[in-house]
Amino acid sequence: MRIPELETLFIVDPLETLKEYKDSSIAMMRALQARGHAVWIGRMHDLHLWEGRVVVLAARINIQAGPDWFTETSSRTRLLADFSAVLMRKDPPVDQDYLAATHLLSVAEEHGARVFNRASSLRDYNEKLAIFRFPQFVAPTLVSSSRDLIDGFLEEHGDIIVKPLHAMGGEGVFRLRPEDPNRSAILETLTRHGEHAIMAQRFLPEISAGDKRIILIDGEPVPHALARIPAPGETRGNLAAGGTGHVQALTERDEEIARTVGRVVREAGIFLAGLDVIGEYLTEINVTSPTGFVEITTQSGFDVADAFVSALEATLG
Repeated sequence: MRIPELETLFIVDPLETLKEYKDSSIAMMRALQARGHAVWIGRMHDLHLWEGRVVVLAARINIQAGPDWFTETSSRTRLLADFSAVLMRKDPPVDQDYLAATHLLSVAEEHGARVFNRASSLRDYNEKLAIFRFPQFVAPTLVSSSRDLIDGFLEEHGDIIVKPLHAMGGEGVFRLRPEDPNRSAILETLTRHGEHAIMAQRFLPEISAGDKRIILIDGEPVPHALARIPAPGETRGNLAAGGTGHVQALTERDEEIARTVGRVVREAGIFLAGLDVIGEYLTEINVTSPTGFVEITTQSGFDVADAFVSALEATLG
């Protein structure tokens, strides 16, 4: 049976800033267009609450091959509820503007808009803190703004990772040991002299084998993970920080983590998530704009974007 054309709206960063050869949002757009669906784009500041309804100044685009990958064909103001699906793909930070946009999306949902991921879950599932919903998979971790508590955690474990709660791509991630001469400066900077909570985790030496990205689509794991291997001299596996991606089949432990988390996040309205797993441990649950589609597809032959669109069609159908 032929699926009716979907009108899909992506809320994204400026298209000119996306990397055409690897961006997961672009892979989704290509897969949607290949199946005969319409692709519209907008930005957070294009969302407006007008006479009680949420509207967006949106542009329809046509997608082609090459670095000049899109052409705008038309634009107009539309109700969010008039789209088949609204895909919130704005990158972090999750700041006040981002949170305000999710509140507008919640109003749109009340009027019938289908938002992926659900707006309330974008607020509730902080990508660092959401792991505590699954304590059985979490390495020793502290969240605090207190220098005394962080120092005590460092003394206890001897080797830790510290990172902010609202960044992405390895930004602001440091490895600390008790003898580090920059210890005070790093903690003062990250906590802003004790005013902002950060996360401290016991350092996991398994990072040398990769920080694995596992993609969940409607609660189901993609059968291959993207293991992001740190560059020489680095402790961050993030591709944005110079890591190298190697695709591998999910291990038994990966499957256990993915299926356990998948059942919960699906019920929460999280249609797409990216789990970060180091060794045996879940370290993050990415829900804002999970990536890795292109790398997994290229190295494994499993078309992640096409699987995403198939699941979206089934959900909307």
